[in-house]
Amino acid sequence: MAQALKSLNVLIPLKANVEYQLRDKEGKVKPIFQENALCRWLLKTGLLSPLWINASYSKLLQPFLGRWSDRRVIRNLVVSAGKAGIASRINGAGGEAAFTYIALGTGTNAAAAGDTTLQTELSTSGLSRANATASRVTTTVTNDTAQLVNTFSVTGPQAVTESGVLNAASVGTLLARQVFSAINVVNTDSLQITWKFSN
Repeated sequence: MAQALKSLNVLIPLKANVEYQLRDKEGKVKPIFQENALCRWLLKTGLLSPLWINASYSKLLQPFLGRWSDRRVIRNLVVSAGKAGIASRINGAGGEAAFTYIALGTGTNAAAAGDTTLQTELSTSGLSRANATASRVTTTVTNDTAQLVNTFSVTGPQAVTESGVLNAASVGTLLARQVFSAINVVNTDSLQITWKFSN
């Protein structure tokens, strides 16, 4: 199995990009902080909390850690369980269900290959795990990218700091996870998330 996963990594490196866009009740885009490479490294190593953006000192750090933008695009981590799930989907051995669910959370531990769940998955404020719209889109050649899109209708304030893709409405197998600087949402906001997986 280890050799099969090693081969899978060579054949399907699974570059994954995730886009977040936040809108207010009138549909106007609200700015989100777009992290730079330094910020992502500090978050990954645990030297910076995903909640730093809410801290009193954040305005001093912002120029060094990124910029405000109309959307955030970042890479995620495909976890070990997710790689095994992909192998199962390819040849039918293991019977994994399709990975079509997007989950959000408030966990602050950096994403790690051994993750099997989000740290603190949300089930309130309109941010519960959702079955996304799944499709194939073109990046380089026709239909080479798997895409999941969902718009969450927010009903209460939250500082969203993690997201993941799973294959069931509850529990299930985690395919990928990422942790990021907080996206602060309030009642009547909408948060659209687009995950893309390509080889």
